[in-house]
Amino acid sequence: MNATPLNQTLPPFDELVDLAKHHPDAFVQFKKDMCEEMILSASSEMQDRLWAQQSHIDRVVSRCKNPTHTNVILMKELSEQFHRFQNVLDGREKVTQTSADIIPFKPRDDEWR
Repeated sequence: MNATPLNQTLPPFDELVDLAKHHPDAFVQFKKDMCEEMILSASSEMQDRLWAQQSHIDRVVSRCKNPTHTNVILMKELSEQFHRFQNVLDGREKVTQTSADIIPFKPRDDEWR
């Protein structure tokens, strides 16, 4: 199934800063809504992987102490993924398919899907 094209537009940076400073809960909800919209616009084949990636990002961010720490940690995560991808492209690392038993769980209301 093909993905639905999506053209998301962010508000101006200063508005996002103001929202984050003065209405942090609304800012978190805005980020969650934007991510969900993007994931749902992806192909059905990719959505589970994207939900898993978003869940991983949320867990990583939840351990951060402040916005600067969050940026540093997320940049480190991204760099590690690019490094693994480069190794696969260069043939230094093989891609292996693994299987696992998927055990469904009921997420809390404050968690992603």
